[in-house]
Amino acid sequence: MRRAFAPWSDPNAKPLISFENITKRFGDAVAVDNLSLNIFEGEFFCLLGPSGCGKTTLMRMLAGFEQPTAGRITLAGQDLAGVPPYRRPVNMMFQSYALFPHMSVEKNIAFGLKQDGLPKAEITSRVEEMLRLVQLERLAKRYPSQLSGGQRQRVALARALAKRPKLLLLDEPLGALDKKLREATQFELMDIQHELGMTFVVVTHDQEEAMTMADRIAVMDQGHLAQVATPGEIYEQPKTRFIAEFVGDVNILEGNVMGQENGLWRVQTPSADAPLTIDDPDEVLHSGQAVAIAVRPEKMVIQRDPPGPNARNVLTGEVWDIGYLGDWTVYRVKLASGAILRVTRANASRFVENPIDWDEQVYVTFAPNAAVILAE
Repeated sequence: MRRAFAPWSDPNAKPLISFENITKRFGDAVAVDNLSLNIFEGEFFCLLGPSGCGKTTLMRMLAGFEQPTAGRITLAGQDLAGVPPYRRPVNMMFQSYALFPHMSVEKNIAFGLKQDGLPKAEITSRVEEMLRLVQLERLAKRYPSQLSGGQRQRVALARALAKRPKLLLLDEPLGALDKKLREATQFELMDIQHELGMTFVVVTHDQEEAMTMADRIAVMDQGHLAQVATPGEIYEQPKTRFIAEFVGDVNILEGNVMGQENGLWRVQTPSADAPLTIDDPDEVLHSGQAVAIAVRPEKMVIQRDPPGPNARNVLTGEVWDIGYLGDWTVYRVKLASGAILRVTRANASRFVENPIDWDEQVYVTFAPNAAVILAE
């Protein structure tokens, strides 16, 4: 069902959230610069980027904690200008969780409902529903100090969901969790979002977190949108060098376009003896143009023996470093040009006879369709 969910590709679909030419300045500093973006109902949307790129400022404007310097934000067709945070059908889950230490789990969850004046029976029913949803029924009477980091995170999520907002904003929601718990919680958040059919917008600087959870990702850079696309498109078809380098690991080979041959671009690079051949039909290039070739480490093949005479994209170098990560082995290969390649190989079997070792001469190859040409 998640794979079939793609309202952004339907020209007749109306967005739940629209940022229209939004600019936000703090004095002379521009945090968000003339940004336009649509987010659709039921979407798990991620704002991704390095610190200071403007992603948190954008979320805070949506929540009502900051006001745009220019432009407008609409939610379900309503212009949010002048609408205070407590009047917006939005809840925000903060990185710190901000739980009340003197209240039990169930009282923390019920707090916002009591503030809204809901009947006692409805409050009880919703708290029970939220406890079941986040699987904390046994811990309802405990206090935050008696909970683990993951359990506190679930309480904060339950409290944010209890008011049934149209939109839930999550600011670095998993930053305080350890790696294993963070990975498990990513899938729990996806399941909860899918079960409730609610719209989630999450801010993170963690690429893996964004790639795992989001239907779409907006990569931000210095207040601008660098690219908005699905995780697969962001990873496999980055539009700029910044995106290729920021999302995942990548090898960048500098070169100059020589022209096309049989539908493939030929690129001369100091990293290889022969021109590289790249299958990237989306690019419009001209001879002599300086470009960067981006190749992900897992799309490269490393071997001791010279490849056959018909092999394309052959790079020769020496194994500089080896890192064993359990599921993957990472090789850092130094080319004659001085460039360092990162090549990964899956450890599909427990034991490898005569494995590639440090200081060995090796050949690295990749298919023409494994690379992307970046003109920016």
